[in-house]
Amino acid sequence: MSFLRPEAKAALWQRRELLSGLAVTAFGVWLVVTGLGFLRVIGSVVTLSGAALAFAGLQRARFRQGGGGPGVVQIDERQVLYYGPLTGGSVSLDSLTRVELSGTGVAQHWILIEPGAPALSIPTKAEGADMLFDAFATLRGMNIDAMLAALSKPDKHPVVIWQKDIERLH
Repeated sequence: MSFLRPEAKAALWQRRELLSGLAVTAFGVWLVVTGLGFLRVIGSVVTLSGAALAFAGLQRARFRQGGGGPGVVQIDERQVLYYGPLTGGSVSLDSLTRVELSGTGVAQHWILIEPGAPALSIPTKAEGADMLFDAFATLRGMNIDAMLAALSKPDKHPVVIWQKDIERLH
């Protein structure tokens, strides 16, 4: 028997890193306030670490769109793999040239473009799609804040989230 409604449990689970960071920050503040000598220094380090964890957790919580969408996403050795009910495919993060976000509401999806291959379309609500946050964060020049803003304000037309700087390669 659970004391939490399923919706509340899902909301807490979506924000788990943020809540963990806040708990670590609170512990660090407690050490600073009640500790003596070296414990205050340790408390300061713990507080800063917790704040960084909370900030990263907030970004991840904003990125997660929930599960239950069509298909499954996996990331293996810098390869993004998508197994969908009708389509699927893989894209290498090293040869990726553009990331777009397209659609609104339930139909919102990522479009990953790699030269010489068909574009890979991944629903934002696919199982495991939250792992794309870490994958996208490794792309040089990725603006995380712009990506999160685009997720929160869906557009009917594809929005370019990231594009490889071709001139830098020459």
